[in-house]
Amino acid sequence: MRILLNENLLKEDELKEILKELQSGAITWQQKDHTDLIQSMMLHIGSLDSELRDNLIYGSFYELIHEKNLLEHSLLTELLEECLNNLLYKGIEESESDLVFTRTFTSLLIALILFRDNADDFLSQQKIADCKDKVLAYLAAEKDVRGYVPVKGWAHSVAHMADAIDELVKNPKLNKASYCEIVSALYNAILQENYAFIHEEDERILVPIFTMLEHGLEEQELIKLLQELPATLKVKKGQLDVQHHRILVFNCKTFVKSFYIKTNGKPKFAALHKSIEACLNEL
Repeated sequence: MRILLNENLLKEDELKEILKELQSGAITWQQKDHTDLIQSMMLHIGSLDSELRDNLIYGSFYELIHEKNLLEHSLLTELLEECLNNLLYKGIEESESDLVFTRTFTSLLIALILFRDNADDFLSQQKIADCKDKVLAYLAAEKDVRGYVPVKGWAHSVAHMADAIDELVKNPKLNKASYCEIVSALYNAILQENYAFIHEEDERILVPIFTMLEHGLEEQELIKLLQELPATLKVKKGQLDVQHHRILVFNCKTFVKSFYIKTNGKPKFAALHKSIEACLNEL
């Protein structure tokens, strides 16, 4: 579905009014033309009006896809194409701009579509592989990792993408050989030196990691990364000024501490937990 500016698409205030009526039950989804309404929601998915963006557009997509399963599989496939090929990369070259809201709420829509595919199985194996490639490329390219932005609300690009990746790794059509690549991408997201993750990004990143562990990821892949982390930080110390190095150390320590807590007291993760403890002692 290519988003085109035309006379049929709603302006933000018009869309807001209709979505409020739909959420209140004053009108039903069956009474509205899905095509123009969905196109308008896609057009304004990154609105700076947090009520419209978070509660109404995302909330409506959640109801339509996750709760009530009202959208046809063909439409969901088109929406995923638009997300992966256009919206997810909109303004990606910018470090801090309002287009981050378009990208990050596109991530949440991708997560919803993948959730629906996990239930209904309508995407091809090739489409899942393509989705994996594009979300990992996005994660590597995203420069704007702000969490909560005053006045404008949640950007939270890393956390939202972790949600999408969690749905991706649950998909039986994903080649499990991709797990190592995905873990590496999530690990690299933690190695952030410009912004301190203070909005539970570490815990959100751990969710798909534990999902992969449950689905066959070898613990040794994680143990290897943990063993390398202290040396990585020592190298970075010689490359960064004090402020940026401290941000990097903070992000890594927070992640490893959360990992420690999540594996503590769980016998099946005993070897991994021991490696996490050893890593913490060196940081």
